[in-house]
Amino acid sequence: MDWGNVSTQDLIEALREVEWSSPPRPPSEFFSRFTFPRSYTKWNSRLKCNLYYYRTNYFIMIVVILALGFLRGPLAIVAALLTALSIAFLNDSFAGTFSEKVTRTVRQFSPHLAAKMRPPLTPVIRGRPSAKRAIFICGRPRWVFVFVFSIVSFFLWFVSCGLLTVLWALGIGLLATLVHASFRTPNLKARLNTFREEFRAVWRNYSEL
Repeated sequence: MDWGNVSTQDLIEALREVEWSSPPRPPSEFFSRFTFPRSYTKWNSRLKCNLYYYRTNYFIMIVVILALGFLRGPLAIVAALLTALSIAFLNDSFAGTFSEKVTRTVRQFSPHLAAKMRPPLTPVIRGRPSAKRAIFICGRPRWVFVFVFSIVSFFLWFVSCGLLTVLWALGIGLLATLVHASFRTPNLKARLNTFREEFRAVWRNYSEL
């Protein structure tokens, strides 16, 4: 797969649809073999490949940097967790798993309430969905949870007087991600994983026909 031909929109869609529960890469692999890209094309391809392959590592790294910046502020730590959740909700797999586990837990106490938390049925025309499947969390559109968690986290950042600190921490986390993704040489495992994911995507599209 030529990552140079992958647009930013395609990369965002791939990160949104990818399985969220994949474990992070081991540190011995994450912090090994750094080289300077020979050209802009090589850098662009390497950046996209590493962002996709080490996505879990980057997410954990940013969350840890945010948490380290607020060890003395419990409200800020809660805000960091809510911010991480609001970002994680953008991933289809995480949103579906979160909704399923919450609904299953609620069903143990109130089956009637759990029934209301089911996502609405998608109309089917000639054996195929009439539109792209929308993501629901606990019976509500995903954007509702993203919006609510973002507002609450922003309020907690404001109350804890940590907006400037979180901007610095987030900037450092994003900069560290950019530097690592730019200089980490994609290994053979990353390339094989890319081909495997590409095959799965093609097979998934074929099975939907």
